[in-house]
Amino acid sequence: MFDPRRVTLVVNGNPVDRMVDSRVHLADFLRRDLKLTGTHLGCEHGVCGACTILVDGASVRACLMLAVQADGRRIDTIESVAGDDGILHPIQEALSRRHGLQCGYCTPGVVMTLLELDRDRDGRSLSEPEIRAALSGNLCRCTGYQGIVDAALDLFGPKNIETSTQPTHGSST
Repeated sequence: MFDPRRVTLVVNGNPVDRMVDSRVHLADFLRRDLKLTGTHLGCEHGVCGACTILVDGASVRACLMLAVQADGRRIDTIESVAGDDGILHPIQEALSRRHGLQCGYCTPGVVMTLLELDRDRDGRSLSEPEIRAALSGNLCRCTGYQGIVDAALDLFGPKNIETSTQPTHGSST
């Protein structure tokens, strides 16, 4: 039974106005309807974090939110992170430099989680336990997490208290 509803939202800075079945999850709407396939589906139970996106600046599991619940909201996905010129965001650069990715399946969710963490830290340095706690909702079967944590420490750790990774391009998150 198709139960269409109109949703109007802003995705990666672009206005979207579409009809969508009321039972469609936001992850499926992003991937199928908008062709934004960087948001990955892993467990489809909200446990793995692969589908993490930002909704009005807060991390959300897109597999647990219905597209109709996003009506009127601002959505930022991994596609909004790097600049239009292809220049990687500092978080993406650090993950690459520190080998914090292997297969890449969890990477979009990790990046979105770290973007929120950077914003919420308000310029203060973070300890390794704080970073690990923030990443605890993102499962990675390949890296063993140390490269991911090392990348975050490079950016947010004690020696980088004055550094912010807030984007100068791409999303407004």
